Amino acid sequence: MISLCMDSAYKALVLGLYKDGTLIDGVSIEAFKKQSETIFVELNQLFEKTGLDYKDVDEVIITDGPGSYTGIRIAMTIAKVFCTQMHKTLKCISTMQLFAGMDESANVILDARSKRAYVAHLEKGVVGGETQILEVDQLEDFLNEHPGTLYGDGYLVNQEAASCDFLKNFMEVPSRTIENVHALVPQYLKESDAYKA
Repeated sequence: MISLCMDSAYKALVLGLYKDGTLIDGVSIEAFKKQSETIFVELNQLFEKTGLDYKDVDEVIITDGPGSYTGIRIAMTIAKVFCTQMHKTLKCISTMQLFAGMDESANVILDARSKRAYVAHLEKGVVGGETQILEVDQLEDFLNEHPGTLYGDGYLVNQEAASCDFLKNFMEVPSRTIENVHALVPQYLKESDAYKA
């Protein structure tokens, strides 16, 4: 089973090729607002390095948000076209799962701009409750109510966030299979110009 993982939802561009759940090769780079320019270059280099071809891929796993309005759509559009044309399985995880991985207890905070943030508490790769959008001045209370390792934009609460191993997390957290690829839409949480980054 060859899996292709792609994330362009937030500040990074994460691409990985896996065989039976084990990473063959991948890239995780800072590419904020440049994902569309770099994704095909990096994808082609990844396939070239691994000696694999696009037709070798059995499934594609992507993040469906929250994150940048434009960013989420980049990997999602590529995945939808690829899976439709090549008749491959499409799976999704949330951006929050990608950051938290399988941590026993984790909080993910991502800057949503306009003094707001996407926030979620996760336990072993599963979001507890729901991903929320909070004012920055509400974040401290959220963290106090949900003890756990902090991931994401710690600067919003004047804390240092733990580092993330995106390539590892992609295959470890539970994903969901998309039955109707055409019906898949990004999880923006709320339509607003604040998120159209």
